[in-house]
Amino acid sequence: MELAPPILKAIAEQGYTTPTPIQQQAIPVILQGRDILAGAQTGTGKTAGFALPLLQLLQNQPRPTLPRPTRVLVLVPTRELASQVYESFKAYGRHLPFITEQIFGGVNINTQIKRLAKGADILVATPGRLLDLMYQKKVDLSQVQHFVLDEADRMLDMGFIKDIRKIIQALPDKRQNLMFSATYEKEIKVLASQLLHDPVEVSVARDNKAADKIKQTIYPVSKEDKRELLSWLIGHGHWQQVLIFVRTKHGADRLVRQLIKDGIRSIALHGNKSQAARNRALQAFKQGEVTALVATDIAARGLDIEQLPHVVNFDLPSVAEDYVHRIGRTGRAGHEGEAISLVSPEEAYLLHGIEKLLKTKLPRVADTGYAPVSLDNIKKPASKPRPRRAGGAQKKNW
Repeated sequence: MELAPPILKAIAEQGYTTPTPIQQQAIPVILQGRDILAGAQTGTGKTAGFALPLLQLLQNQPRPTLPRPTRVLVLVPTRELASQVYESFKAYGRHLPFITEQIFGGVNINTQIKRLAKGADILVATPGRLLDLMYQKKVDLSQVQHFVLDEADRMLDMGFIKDIRKIIQALPDKRQNLMFSATYEKEIKVLASQLLHDPVEVSVARDNKAADKIKQTIYPVSKEDKRELLSWLIGHGHWQQVLIFVRTKHGADRLVRQLIKDGIRSIALHGNKSQAARNRALQAFKQGEVTALVATDIAARGLDIEQLPHVVNFDLPSVAEDYVHRIGRTGRAGHEGEAISLVSPEEAYLLHGIEKLLKTKLPRVADTGYAPVSLDNIKKPASKPRPRRAGGAQKKNW
């Protein structure tokens, strides 16, 4: 693929020998300087698909003096993904003289300002913190040559579209644009038409298709029996590593307390925790110090855990697309994985939405060991009216 020896050396040191399909398609196009619209599920190697050719394009240029102008800007939706992309650039560029920095919220902005004093050839950023630093004139994007919008669909889901447009306005008109998205919703196509110039489209999986190497199973079970069933699955299966998704931060903390009582080493990962605490939780999980990582959807994207064998949806996501992103934490880079969803009758309508998206009915376990429940009623349960405070317009009826 016409990559320089220092880059090939770094790839070999990572233990990679053969490019993935998205890398085979994207790298030559990016090296040609073309804009690209890439559809790739998580775990397909898409980060290397843009990091490797961008490092090569920088390598082809004379090295600028300090402070380094930012020539590559990678915009990502979450802190976790920022760290993952940053580490990838550092690993693949370890034998090259480039400065790579990452900026995101939740940590001291002054520390990041100090780190940016020497400039950065490659800057990986989340939109909010990048705008903060732009307003303080601590970041100059006037010399950006390559702009990467990673996980564009997630960006839109999280309401970043206005921030993205402000950042794009600060970029030079003449630049290469690379846009990566797991799904091609209508809004993504509109954004692509505005951002990209005569793009090459590449795709390695049909829209919203879950990874082929992930075994997906549904356990119909009452809400009250979920925790006990989860503990049994972990213990009976001798699981050493499982990522468990819940809907709320309080639900994550509560489930961790319950699993610890059951003798399962567990830790929570959610937005109420500081960045340092989130890093510690993830590190403890990766190093095998805890068995269960209980996370909200903040971890659905950007977590890169090698050969993660099990993902459990303790609560189904309220957005069907998030199911694909959640289970995509396993079955990565050609490895097999298992995704189990514990589904109560109240969540049957959410399961129906997921199966409609995937265009397939997911297999159910006939005998869970608990009282059988039906998932046939796919009508959304009516929300219970919230009680009014005393003194409100509505008279209390005890």
